[in-house]
Amino acid sequence: MAQESPAAKKPAETADDPVDKFLSEQKTMEAQRHELIKELLRQKEAAIKVFDDKLAKLGYDEEHAKRSHHPKHDDDKKPE
Repeated sequence: MAQESPAAKKPAETADDPVDKFLSEQKTMEAQRHELIKELLRQKEAAIKVFDDKLAKLGYDEEHAKRSHHPKHDDDKKPE
């Protein structure tokens, strides 16, 4: 028995098969999407770094600065 070529095994699949074309386009779009996400994350990191540098120039100390929506109770008490 002679071996058949891959094209002879699957005559329904050709280069113009709409399913293969669709799947190929989906893979391409997914790859582009991932590249755009990576670029967006790089831009976000760069923007955060610039912002942090500006805060540091203004003397902002992140370790000692604690923000809270709760009022400080010590400030509310008036000395007698």
